[in-house]
Amino acid sequence: MNLHEFQGKQILSSYGVRVQRGHVANTAEEAVTVAKQLTEETGTGWHVIKAQIHAGGRGKGGGVKLAKNLDQVKEIAGQIIGMDLITPQTPPTGKRVNKVLIAEDVYYPGDSEISEFYMSVLLNRATGRNMIMYSTEGGMDIEEVAEHTPHLIFTEEIDPSVGLQGFQARKIAFNLGLSGGAFKEMVKFVDALYNAYVGCDASMFEINPVLKTSDDKIIAVDAKVTLDDNALYRHADYAEMRDVTEERPIEVEAKAAGLNYVDLDGTVGCMVNGAGLAMATMDLIKYAGFEPANFLDVGGTADAKRVEIAFRIILKDPNVKAILINIFGGIVRCDRVAQGIVDAYKNMGDDIKVPIIVRLQGTNADLAKQIIDESGMPILSAIEFQEASDRVKEALS
Repeated sequence: MNLHEFQGKQILSSYGVRVQRGHVANTAEEAVTVAKQLTEETGTGWHVIKAQIHAGGRGKGGGVKLAKNLDQVKEIAGQIIGMDLITPQTPPTGKRVNKVLIAEDVYYPGDSEISEFYMSVLLNRATGRNMIMYSTEGGMDIEEVAEHTPHLIFTEEIDPSVGLQGFQARKIAFNLGLSGGAFKEMVKFVDALYNAYVGCDASMFEINPVLKTSDDKIIAVDAKVTLDDNALYRHADYAEMRDVTEERPIEVEAKAAGLNYVDLDGTVGCMVNGAGLAMATMDLIKYAGFEPANFLDVGGTADAKRVEIAFRIILKDPNVKAILINIFGGIVRCDRVAQGIVDAYKNMGDDIKVPIIVRLQGTNADLAKQIIDESGMPILSAIEFQEASDRVKEALS
């Protein structure tokens, strides 16, 4: 689950990480109110207006601007709220901005002693260990740094049996070229950041930039946070931070129905049970010369109601030209799945206007094929993978 910047900063602050302070506004008028409040709390005279969407690169698209007075706060907030912000990480049409963060200006005018760093905490899947990635080149796209100056990117892996050690935090501060008070503050920052990452069951924390001020404060100016969905049962307060307006409506609907769905760009819809089989099915579609339109896992049950919901979700994608159902009957019998497919097809009637290919393998697979073939429905059945591939080609040729 992705979080907005202001939400990520709330979590960081609760773990003792110093952050760029701010408040959220939903309208230009509210932006002025919270800007006044922020001035009273922090003494800041200038305010940074930041679009709140689940995407990076907001500044490049005009979603981060500096306001030097309250009139500019209102004007800029009014321009950003409601805009379709296009960044390298958004769809081509952009993302609608519904709220802005009014943040304090932490860049002191004329300060030549500030430094910007990059820092993230994530899982290194190759080693199965958490990893802190950091660089002296903060404020830039880390992909560009990796491509042009890879020697400026450092990593520190953490042994899960002992956690982050003091010498590792000191090593990070040293590699960033810090000394004195800034060195000590960075050590505290790294320790608190890692505790936040572990404590909230995050998949990633990315801070870009981490700012060192001239008076040696270390501040998280930005926060890109992804939480592990599978651990949200332990964090009811974090689960409430989910912003469904930032997600694709079709994926929100699927989640509400208990289906695991990911929207893709192809033309062949997939309905499977099990993530491993889903990956194999997408490979099968590509092997047949086409591209998958989605990843949809119906789980361990595939009765008529569940299949019908899955059908309707897949068919909401106008790019879908065929649907491949690939079910392994282990927990659920293939004949019951086949009957569910036939019943769902009958219930939907003319709503299904694309070919349906069904591959059922496992318990009672032969009986399932018989049910499909004798249903009178225009459904193409298969038992083997290659047969399913051939059916997809046949349906789309």
